[in-house]
Amino acid sequence: MEHPAVAAITNNLAEVCHLLGRFREAETLYRQAIRILEKALGPDHSDVAMALNNLASVYQDEQRYAEAEPLFQRALSIKERTLGEMHPDVAIIANNLGSMYHYQEKYSQAEPLLLRSLKIREKALGPEHPAVAQVLQNLAKAYFQQLRYGEAEALYRRAVAIMEKRLGPDHPDLAHTLNRYALLLQETKRKSEASTMKARAKAILTNNPATRAANQTVDVRDLDRKWKE
Repeated sequence: MEHPAVAAITNNLAEVCHLLGRFREAETLYRQAIRILEKALGPDHSDVAMALNNLASVYQDEQRYAEAEPLFQRALSIKERTLGEMHPDVAIIANNLGSMYHYQEKYSQAEPLLLRSLKIREKALGPEHPAVAQVLQNLAKAYFQQLRYGEAEALYRRAVAIMEKRLGPDHPDLAHTLNRYALLLQETKRKSEASTMKARAKAILTNNPATRAANQTVDVRDLDRKWKE
C-alpha cells in the first residue's frame, strides 16, 4: 500500500476532513500521504511539496504557526527547484506562506511573498485570472490591517472587477470580496457606500442555492486546499 495512487486518495480524504474541521484526522492522513510519497518518489518530489503545503494549511488553521512555517518553507523550496521560480505552484505556496505571516501580523515578511505570488500569477495566468484576484484580496487585507487604506482599496477594486468579469456578478466568491471591501469603506467613513455594498453581497449569497446548502452543512473555507492562496 505504498503506491503514489494510495497517497493521492489519502490526500483527498484528508482534504475532506480538513474542510469539515476534523483537523486531527486530516493531520494523520496528510502525514501518511507524505510518508508514502517520500518513500515512492523521493523527499524532493513536487508531489511531496503539495502534501507538505496541505499539512501546513491544517496547522495554520489550528494556529500552530511554528509547525506550519517550516513545512511551507520546505514545500516552497522543493517547488522552486523542481518546477522553476516562476511556476504557478510556486505562487500557490508563496501566497499561503505570505497569508500565514499576515495572520501573525508579520507584515514585512508577508508582503514580499504575496507580491511575488501576484507577479507569478499575472505572468503565468494573465492579469484577469480569478487566481490573481485571490492574491489581490490577501494583499489588500494585509494593507488594510496596516491602515494603508488607499493601497488596499485599489487592490479590492481590481479584485472586484476581475471577479465580476470572470466569475459573473452573482458569484458567491464576489460577495465575500464585497463584504471585505465594505469593511474598508466603513472604516474610511463612507457608510452609505459600505451599506450598499453589504446589501449587494447579502443579496448574492441569499440568492445562491449552493451557498445556502453549504451554510447548512459544511463550513466552507475561502480557499481551495490545493489552490489556496
